[in-house]
Amino acid sequence: MNLTKEQLIFLYTSMVRTRKIDEHCVKALQEGKILGFFHSGQGEEAAAVGGCSFLNPDDYLYPHHRGHGLGYLIAKGGDPKPLVAEHYGKVTGGCKGLSGFHHTDPEIGIFGGSGTIGSSFPVSVGWGLAAKKNRRKQVTLSYFGDGGSNRGTLHEAMNLSSVWKLPIIWICQNNGVAQFMPISDAYSKEDIADLAAGYDMPGVVADGMDVLAVHEAVSAAVQLARAGQGPSLVELKTTRFRSHGEGNPDVYHNQARPEEIIQAAKDKDPVRTYGQALLEQGVLTEEDMDRIASEADEEVAQIEKFAMESPEPGPELLAAALYAD
Repeated sequence: MNLTKEQLIFLYTSMVRTRKIDEHCVKALQEGKILGFFHSGQGEEAAAVGGCSFLNPDDYLYPHHRGHGLGYLIAKGGDPKPLVAEHYGKVTGGCKGLSGFHHTDPEIGIFGGSGTIGSSFPVSVGWGLAAKKNRRKQVTLSYFGDGGSNRGTLHEAMNLSSVWKLPIIWICQNNGVAQFMPISDAYSKEDIADLAAGYDMPGVVADGMDVLAVHEAVSAAVQLARAGQGPSLVELKTTRFRSHGEGNPDVYHNQARPEEIIQAAKDKDPVRTYGQALLEQGVLTEEDMDRIASEADEEVAQIEKFAMESPEPGPELLAAALYAD
């Protein structure tokens, strides 16, 4: 894996931006600015940024709900302002403020999402089929959580993607607990990647807290897909820092999630550990890191200003959403 200095710094910068905006969204929800809910992605920035950086603009992407697609959008070159504005219920949001949660950015291959776990899998097969027929060497990345791995639609979709040799990378972001249920209570094996063998596709496990490990695993799968060798399953082992959703109890085995699990994850904080590694390698200086953090803070301030000053959707939008011209 040969990444340039600029690419190494891009990975770090993207994770810092993702963390800063995520922290802002948590605070904005507590202040009543965000309408609805927010599933923080703090601790899982490497899974998003490592997997989605350096893709082609026209590659298809179905982000994980963790972080509401924030890190995936940033890594693929999208603008986070409309995503946050959507959460504020503003007309400048990616869905004109109508969804409050889901985001679209067709210019970078993000065509929205669904609130139903498992509904992403058949859609991803459709995108993969389109990519194969386009003959432009496009790929589809389809992220899902460990809880989604037990949905029947995943198995149907993986089977078809293998039979048709579709250029899909199935990426399981396994943080060990599906909302409140540990994966060990719902899945009999240790690695979800083992499912791949049943559908005659490669299955690999990578450290989801290490952005370079994620990049290496996903890039290898992308290379196979672009070469016409069909789908792969990549499992990223991660741990979220916060509860499943803001305001939800952080429950595990019918009791509070043990503090040692959370602390062990924070000891492997993907943003901090990767930044420290770049510092030790001389890729970044302390001044560089301060500048990146300061620029991310300024970006957050601009996002907040944009969202707060944007207008709310009016009744005329309902007619436009319901009826086609």
